[in-house]
Amino acid sequence: MKDQVLLPESGFYKANLHCHTTISDGELTPEEIKREYQKQGYSIVAFTDHRAYRWHRELDGEDFLSLAALEVDVTQKGTGPDSWPRLKTYHLNLFDTDPARGREGEDLLPHFDYEDKKGRNEYIAKMRDQGFLVCYNHPYWSLQDYSDYKDFEGLFAMEIFNYGCEHDGLYGFHPQSYDEMLRSGQRLFALSTDDNHDRFPIGAPENDSFGGFVQIAAKTLCYVDVIEALQAGRFYWSTGPALRGVSIQDGELVIETSPVEKIFVLQEGRNCYSKLAKPDEAITQARFPLTGQEGWFRVEIRDSRGQYAGTNAYYIADLL
Repeated sequence: MKDQVLLPESGFYKANLHCHTTISDGELTPEEIKREYQKQGYSIVAFTDHRAYRWHRELDGEDFLSLAALEVDVTQKGTGPDSWPRLKTYHLNLFDTDPARGREGEDLLPHFDYEDKKGRNEYIAKMRDQGFLVCYNHPYWSLQDYSDYKDFEGLFAMEIFNYGCEHDGLYGFHPQSYDEMLRSGQRLFALSTDDNHDRFPIGAPENDSFGGFVQIAAKTLCYVDVIEALQAGRFYWSTGPALRGVSIQDGELVIETSPVEKIFVLQEGRNCYSKLAKPDEAITQARFPLTGQEGWFRVEIRDSRGQYAGTNAYYIADLL
């Protein structure tokens, strides 16, 4: 296996790829979102207001980039005013790869029934053809299980962590869903997002901003380069810890991190590589020989605060 860098040591742009504003059901304006997120070191926000496509290019500058996007949904049909809490729903974020083409007059909303999985995949294919990256959102909050997401086709990514859902009911972390989707044959990436609505003030314990993010290794902070990095999977997801380099050297997987308690390498099968810190200590590096039998693997780390970070899945066949 050739030596190669899977993630660089530095050169990342911090991004929130799921955000709601006053254009839909959020409490902050796009301008306020930019101001508050920049204070926390973010360079990129995708504005994914419900069923409302927007490109806030008026916010862009040398140190901030807005991604044009929207969130769409399809929900089971129910009866009675109290049926909503028990209805399954698909929520999808659509990230525009080329907003300069203009979207005036385009119907971007889904028109398939919840049970119509063929229609669902046809909608995803249509959106891809129109230049969108499609992300599957918060499966646990959506009351979905393997039967609902095992047959997806054409997804760019799924949300492995959603901070808003973590506030809603401690159901924001979805690593099992990601692994199950990979094991069903889907090739897709993993995102950690806020899905913030800011119904509680910034700084309040209940506020849903600044808890889930991705670090994107783009060449520059311009739309084309950020989209290229997303499409190539040159990013990692996090709720706090940092990955400071992932590479293959002399047949070994080399992982550099901020101080953490656990470094794991999950694989297509049951096997797993791991390195753990001693009590009250921390580790910042791990090396694991690769056998070539891993199928796919992904790195996941956890720090002393119980916060996670991790990579997308890498396929051995692509690394030879």
